[in-house]
Amino acid sequence: MTGDRPARILVTNDDGVHAPGIRRLARAAYEQGHDVVVAAPQSEASGMSAALTAVTDDGRVVYTATELAGLAEVPAYGVAASPAYIALLATLGVFGPPPDLVLSGINRGANAGHAVLHSGTVGAALTAAQHGAHALAVSLDVLSPAVASAGSGGAAIAVLDSVDDESRHWSTAAELAGQLLPWLLDAAPATVLNLNVPDLPAEQVAGLRRATLAPFGQVQVTVTESGEGFARTVIEASHARPVPGSDLAWLADGYAAVTALRPLGDLPDVAIPTARSAADAEERALG
Repeated sequence: MTGDRPARILVTNDDGVHAPGIRRLARAAYEQGHDVVVAAPQSEASGMSAALTAVTDDGRVVYTATELAGLAEVPAYGVAASPAYIALLATLGVFGPPPDLVLSGINRGANAGHAVLHSGTVGAALTAAQHGAHALAVSLDVLSPAVASAGSGGAAIAVLDSVDDESRHWSTAAELAGQLLPWLLDAAPATVLNLNVPDLPAEQVAGLRRATLAPFGQVQVTVTESGEGFARTVIEASHARPVPGSDLAWLADGYAAVTALRPLGDLPDVAIPTARSAADAEERALG
């Protein structure tokens, strides 16, 4: 709640408006009594970071009213745009009153380490914060359990892709996100949290820990072939050892990890040499 009224909450993602995670996240916010609207890409838009891209018709961004399975009470829109653009449109009042808070997720796969730079899920949250909203990015770590059981990056990803997404533990991530909402709504405007949750039943999650960003991501891009005018890449699980206290380290130990992120800003204390004007150069020569 914000003051005497329910909070206005936008729920978006980068997996598409009908992905299973977004339904659980929207329901968690709705069941707390908040005023919830869902607006998310019509199809998957992963890896978009904070890109502002959209399909337009005569300059108009196209979106269509839809209904989320089992959640007819919440208005929902499939938008032909990137997650960050959707968050921006929401702050401008396109989907109703501008949101007090943007929930982004629940993403299929952890968004951890410095690789959050490339995440469409996190990009939407950071864009919302740039326009004054609170924001929470939520992701379900569907890879770490597979790594533990498969023993190698390629096999782990094969296990990941063989699991029915509807059977994953989205409710675990939604429950933890719901627990953070009251604190986040009382925090300073533009506060951004990034929550990663193991794909486990709630009673098997070891706890929730504040985390730093690992210096690397959970997966990495590797070049497998290159030639004249082309390169072939593949995504593989990273085998780097997690840094203690980082989001990836906590996930590896069965904990959920939450990290406060800083929206884009300048670094005023960095000394950068600057070119002098012609007048400055002349003055120095005469002095």
